[in-house]
Formats: sequence, C-alpha cells, structure tokens
Amino acid sequence: MYANPRCDTLFRVQVFLIRHAEAVHETLALADPHRHLTAHGRGQARALGDRLRWHDCEPTHFWSSPLVRAIQTAELVASGLHCEIPVDALPALAPDENPRSVLAALAAVPADSIVVLVGHEPGLSAVGTLLVGQPELASLAKAEAARIADGTLRWRFAWDADAPEISAR
Repeated sequence: MYANPRCDTLFRVQVFLIRHAEAVHETLALADPHRHLTAHGRGQARALGDRLRWHDCEPTHFWSSPLVRAIQTAELVASGLHCEIPVDALPALAPDENPRSVLAALAAVPADSIVVLVGHEPGLSAVGTLLVGQPELASLAKAEAARIADGTLRWRFAWDADAPEISAR
C-alpha cells in the first residue's frame, strides 16, 4: 500500500510539507474551494514563514494547492521567508487528489531541489508517508510544517513553536 520511492531524484529532493493556516468555515454562500484565511490564519502563516527562514528553508520550488486558503498560506509563508520565487498552483495538492501525482511532480524536479508543498490533510500526510516509506505519518496541524530530507522526517514545526520538534530516527 505504501512504498518508499527511493529513486535517486526523489531521495535527494528536500521537501517541506505545510498545511494551510486557519480559514473561515464553509457556508452556503462560500463553497470550500473559496474559503479564505481568517485574520488569525494570516498571522499563523506569516509567523511560520518567519520561523522557517531560520531553519534552512530556502526553496527552489514553491507549490500550493489551488484552493484559496492554501494559496494565501503559501504566499504569506513565502513572504516570511523573503522568498522571491513564485508560488505555483499544483492541482495534485488539492483535496481528494492522488498523493502519487505529487510524487510524480517531485520526481520531475532536479535532484537537490528544495520544494515547499502547501496543501490539506489527509493528502499531505499521505505524501509524507510515501516519501519516508513508513505507514501513517501523523497529520499536520493547521500552519504546521514538516521537513523531509534523504527520505527521513527530520522535524515538525508549528507556527507558534519556539523551535522545531526533532523527529526520532
């Protein structure tokens, strides 16, 4: 059911998984794809970007789900990182998409790339599970990041944490 994709490129791509920040609730007038960040969520995203800047997050690629709350999170995190590369929408990061499509996109980038993926649960943890080759990577909280390097989960970092939570190897 899960497999560790140990092809050379995927193993050498460093991935930062980021779940979108807090968003307004869905209503009859506001469908799920159009939900935007709350004021608190905007602050969460900015704070996460600022924290990641001090922890070796220098992306070569910045990909987001095309949903409004994810794009907004990605843009605010990128701003906090002082990152000049554009945020690109990747439909494979939308809810209910196949996580293997994200792996296919990652396999197409040059080895030694650093890719930030902004999306939703349970899709992000499914991508993480495939990247590390272990079952059930714990779900990310809103505005939380996880760093995967060399096929290993290195740390998780919440928007309001003082430091990353180092993962046991």
